[in-house]
Amino acid sequence: MFDLIHCPLRLKADPARVVVRPFHIAIEAAANGGRGRVRRIVDWVIALDETTASSELELVLRDFDLRHWQTRNVFMSRYAQVEAGLKLQGDTLSEDKKQLIGAFFCHEYSYAAAALMNPSIVPHPDQSGLSKGAVRIVMSLRAVGEGHISSVAFREGILGPGATFDLMPEPPFATAADSAIELGHGAVEIHRHRDSSLSGTVLFPMTEAQKNGLEDLRLVRFVHADGKVEWLGTYTAYNGTTIRSELLRTTDFRTFVLVPMSGPAARNKGMALFPRMIGGEYMMIGRQDGENLFLIKSDRIDYWGEGELLLAPQYGWEQVQIGNCGSPIELDEGWLVLTHGVGAMRKYSIGAVLLDKHDPSKVIGRTREPLLAAADEDREGYVPNVVYTCGALKYGEWLFVPYGVADSSVAFAFIHIDTLMEALRNE
Repeated sequence: MFDLIHCPLRLKADPARVVVRPFHIAIEAAANGGRGRVRRIVDWVIALDETTASSELELVLRDFDLRHWQTRNVFMSRYAQVEAGLKLQGDTLSEDKKQLIGAFFCHEYSYAAAALMNPSIVPHPDQSGLSKGAVRIVMSLRAVGEGHISSVAFREGILGPGATFDLMPEPPFATAADSAIELGHGAVEIHRHRDSSLSGTVLFPMTEAQKNGLEDLRLVRFVHADGKVEWLGTYTAYNGTTIRSELLRTTDFRTFVLVPMSGPAARNKGMALFPRMIGGEYMMIGRQDGENLFLIKSDRIDYWGEGELLLAPQYGWEQVQIGNCGSPIELDEGWLVLTHGVGAMRKYSIGAVLLDKHDPSKVIGRTREPLLAAADEDREGYVPNVVYTCGALKYGEWLFVPYGVADSSVAFAFIHIDTLMEALRNE
């Protein structure tokens, strides 16, 4: 096993972190010709006198206003959706009645009550005001709540100077980026509220293909051929029956575009994008057969055909299957790819391979032993015997690895790159 520096910080699932989300009831009238539940609730509120309506709203606010950010505005936004669906004459209703109607079609959701896991990390777009040697980062996390629905949460922090890591404090309120603009072909654009911090923002499923979860976002800072920088992330969209790979795109972590990917490779999970084009082509690392790692090339970032076999299980700790643990990291020596391996008793480990810088289909080196493996207190949790990351970061002479533990918490470790290169060269 490698000698790693482990940070004392540990993030855990937290049922106290809640957001207000839409509570969906079909707007259509009942099949027997009745008003339908939505219309019935709305008519009940409309019929209230203003004093009673204000009292009913006050009861709701007494329970929930201090638990959420801009609660009244959230209720008003939800009312606007109901108004559009029922074609209500909103100009005849008081603000209290509108907010009360909105409240009936919202609910409180604990987005990380069940699990917090599978982080990825990239440099933050804003690197201003830092001490020498420090780097501001953005970390994505897979949060799992009621109904095993996966969402994407974010945290901001600072690496360094040296092998140190600090997270910025979480805001008291989390906010859901819930409103989406349809862009066509299944793509949607969503916006973080202008007054909310990234560390308090949660991205929830928005489309039918995503309705049961956005899983395992693998973020990468991507430099296009023209020098434009964009933060991209591949993730798995799950609708309860089928999966597909999709792409998150952002330039500022305020506006996010979620784009379906097509092609044979996109029907699988666990795809990770190289941080730039190589030889005029986009490249991915992916697991197309559930067992081996493949190198996939494309002239389009949204279409991925069949790949070529890159890596098959070799050592005992990866005999069941191998996959990537995030986007390849460019070093002077080549492309460093963290891998996950599954061995006996479905025990997970994290290893590494080094690919040729100009021809990533060539494997230069491969670790015989894992960098990290489920052991001791890191074995128990929501899914035992799992360690897993969706992306590490080169930071000076260090590789910084945030990783999920037993699908229940997130830990952090540093490994010296020279130590890792030595192991890869001796393979």
